[in-house]
Amino acid sequence: MIYLRLFITFFKIGVFNFGGGYAMISFIQNEVVFKNHWLTTAQFTDVVAVSQVTPGPVGINMATYTGYAAAGDVWGAAAATLAVCLPSFLLMLWLGKYLLKNKSSARVQGVLAVLRPTVVGLIAAATLVLCNRENFTDYKSVIFFIGAFLLVFSRKVGPIGVLVLSAVVSLIVY
Repeated sequence: MIYLRLFITFFKIGVFNFGGGYAMISFIQNEVVFKNHWLTTAQFTDVVAVSQVTPGPVGINMATYTGYAAAGDVWGAAAATLAVCLPSFLLMLWLGKYLLKNKSSARVQGVLAVLRPTVVGLIAAATLVLCNRENFTDYKSVIFFIGAFLLVFSRKVGPIGVLVLSAVVSLIVY
């Protein structure tokens, strides 16, 4: 049954997600594209792009879209969305009280010290996952990538500004 498979898959993604939606992109791709074949690599790239410009958390948007695409209806979207959110919700109920009570303990600080660079690594992995042939089809796409990177990194332009500027430039170029 597709709804149960969606629920189990996205629950597992939700359980092992640390660092937010961007950190879970490579994990979602592995489950959705390679293991379950619910989306192609090109479709997955589109899901990432749409999830970034759609209001709401990226990981939840990706789960919703994938659930709808895999099951073909709103129940698939609901199953995947609920499943990806449920572990975090339950974990925060359970751990929230403990962390607030013991936030200055050496053990808690040690765990957080390990999780911080791990999250950075997961986000870097998500970046590398998206560096594929579907995203870099010609020299123009490479120029857009470099331009967006430089605008954000050196000029501190926000993501909305970069997206608007890219849309305007792409209308001219293409």
